[in-house]
Amino acid sequence: MNQTQGTPAPNTPAPPGPEQLLQIARTAAPRASVPTASAAPTGQELLRRLFAPRRRAAPSPDPLRTVIRRPRRTLTAEEREVVKGVPLLNFQGALIMGLVDPVPNASPMSETEGEWVREHAWPDHFRPTEKRYPWGFHRWSMCERGVCWNCLANRCDLCVHRQKGGPDVDDNVDWVYGPPGRGVARLIVRADDAPCVWWCRCSCPKDGPAPERKKAPATAPTPTAEEAPPASAPRQRAAQHASRGALF
Repeated sequence: MNQTQGTPAPNTPAPPGPEQLLQIARTAAPRASVPTASAAPTGQELLRRLFAPRRRAAPSPDPLRTVIRRPRRTLTAEEREVVKGVPLLNFQGALIMGLVDPVPNASPMSETEGEWVREHAWPDHFRPTEKRYPWGFHRWSMCERGVCWNCLANRCDLCVHRQKGGPDVDDNVDWVYGPPGRGVARLIVRADDAPCVWWCRCSCPKDGPAPERKKAPATAPTPTAEEAPPASAPRQRAAQHASRGALF
């Protein structure tokens, strides 16, 4: 008789079937609850959401909005005559760009040295534009410009930078010119991204309540027929352009 037949076989559990594995997985990781979608607003609630006033985000502080006060230039009698002698079209351009009374920044280069550079180092096509304006054109940066044309006419309530709500900002870009006068490369003037801005140099407030409008100067009396000059007599430039005479 074989002795192994009398030894009881060990109790080995059967492997779980597919249904049992699925049941184990369900009990081990409970199913996450799916959030129910909120009901769409209807009626008066929908109207309130549609027509409710929008919330405005708080404005971030802008360093360009801070007014920079710079000293103002007072033209002498000789300098006023120089400005009056500029052709009318260029005179209007100088008013718009603040080039009637610009103020140069501090520079290690003297005016004589700067004149030598403009004469010998600047491209030739710079010179015609430079001569059209009373104090030049290309030599001035944005932060060196003077008083706006409205403040020059005593209309501080219409100050250009009050109306704009901020200054004129330079784009920090200039050009490198070749011998024929063509731009060959772009030059970033201020690599630290510090903008050069023009704030009107008038001491009037640039924000808040507008200052009162100043009274216009009294007009000159109309000359009589005996005092009037003959028709053939040439008129002075200031008489032809009353706006120029009013500014100076």
